[in-house]
Amino acid sequence: MIYRNLAKPILFQIDPERAHHLTVDGLGAASRLPGMASLIEAICGVKSDPATTVSLCGLTFPNPVGLAAGLDKNAKAVRGFASLGFGFMEVGTVTPRPQPGNDKPRLFRLPAEEALINRMGFNNVGAEAMAAHLKRAGRQSIPIAVNIGKNKDTPNERAEDDYRKCVRTLYPYGDFFVVNISSPNTPGLRNLQHGAELQSLVSAVKDEMKRASEAAKLPLKPVFVKIAPDVTETELEFMVESLVAGGVSGVIATNTTIGRDGLTHPHAKETGGLSGKPLTSRSTDIVRAVYRMTGGKLPIIGSGGIFTPQDAYEKIRAGASLVEVYTALIYKGPGLLRELNEGLLELLRRDGFSHISEAVGTGAGA
Repeated sequence: MIYRNLAKPILFQIDPERAHHLTVDGLGAASRLPGMASLIEAICGVKSDPATTVSLCGLTFPNPVGLAAGLDKNAKAVRGFASLGFGFMEVGTVTPRPQPGNDKPRLFRLPAEEALINRMGFNNVGAEAMAAHLKRAGRQSIPIAVNIGKNKDTPNERAEDDYRKCVRTLYPYGDFFVVNISSPNTPGLRNLQHGAELQSLVSAVKDEMKRASEAAKLPLKPVFVKIAPDVTETELEFMVESLVAGGVSGVIATNTTIGRDGLTHPHAKETGGLSGKPLTSRSTDIVRAVYRMTGGKLPIIGSGGIFTPQDAYEKIRAGASLVEVYTALIYKGPGLLRELNEGLLELLRRDGFSHISEAVGTGAGA
């Protein structure tokens, strides 16, 4: 209530990107003060429940609701976000070298649609600086995923080198890794989602994960691939086939969309990726399709337009083992996490499920 009645009205009067930095930097600074992370957890934290504790890919998630990539791009507030009640979080997208991203303005609110449009362009401090931030933050009580990408000026034929560099630099600090080949804001990036390019990239990342594991004397860590919603069924089939053949640990469905159907806000004309409520149904459809195409054997993290417990539950029933939020957190505040987790428990009990894993895929159809 404090966020919606006090903080949000103030933040929404500020330029969206400035508000973003104020929030992340403020949370990061606050969480580094002695005892503050524990205080944040006491006020905002979510109590873990055995019915919604998820074991996936050798990792334990205290609850199924995570933070999507893009909010903490540089891993500056990991301790703070972990204290808010997330079950896991992504940091990034990070590239090997620092880059400023696209020209400003590049982040736009669409309040009537409860949506955002961004064309940030992987603005980040680079892999080495992120590694330092994660090292300083230390181990967390939730799994941390490192979302990796390529620099804008790296041609696609050399993209593998960038992903390899990110893995080498950050391997000791991530619990799992996410390969971002689906942002619409880096020219040509989405071409890596298809055919031989996808197969080659997956092979390179898997190889580098193995090398990094051996070099650091650490266990081999899971690698997920984040896919776009703007694909045909045939394209999705080929994509999923390549991912399964490449042995990835799972899929995140989906990234933002370039679609603008039904939008009325003047900012709808802005280029970039659309997130929020307009993406809810399409991302759930992609989750369902991937689940059916793989017979439920490839783990899925559902992302896109999750604002209510029912939204999250529909993605789980479509085939997602975990879900992520971003835009809804901007519009509803940290109370969203408790709302989603408590609501999911009620929905599971209503339908007679004793554990969330029993609900996964029950709405995917034959």
